[in-house]
Amino acid sequence: MPVQTERPSNAFSRHHWLLYVAFAFLGGLLTFVGARAQQRATDDATFRKLTDDYCAAWSTGNVANPAKFYAKDDGLIFYDITPFSYSSWKEYATGVQKAFFDNAATASLTAGKQLKVTRRGNVAWTTVPMHLSEKTKDGKTVELEIRYTGIWEKRGKTWLLVHEHLSAPLT
Repeated sequence: MPVQTERPSNAFSRHHWLLYVAFAFLGGLLTFVGARAQQRATDDATFRKLTDDYCAAWSTGNVANPAKFYAKDDGLIFYDITPFSYSSWKEYATGVQKAFFDNAATASLTAGKQLKVTRRGNVAWTTVPMHLSEKTKDGKTVELEIRYTGIWEKRGKTWLLVHEHLSAPLT
């Protein structure tokens, strides 16, 4: 009785097909990983610039300058060093002017190098240590390390703060 053997060309074709599928899968995976890495690099650069511009705007001593970084919806909560919290940008601007800028001769806010960005679609949150230097109108100097967390929402082409939290460690 003759023994039937599988034709080599069919086995060869089947193995090639599996190899093609494996290579296609690996190629897709590498493309996804590369795209994620590129998106992360873009997000890091975007939020580094936003954070540095944010600090520069606050350092002017004029609350109108950082206003462009904030969503203006009522009910948004912003925690600041003093007083405890604000429930809208309008309340925040008025409160910071009265509690801080009315008494400051100069102020400088700088972000540290340890900016961390996490993004999920149109929402991103950033954390970064900051340093505040202030000279008050009565000649006192204040140096303060601040912990900063910002929650950003992309509205159209613009990233806006919808929540932020600033705090200082107790001394």
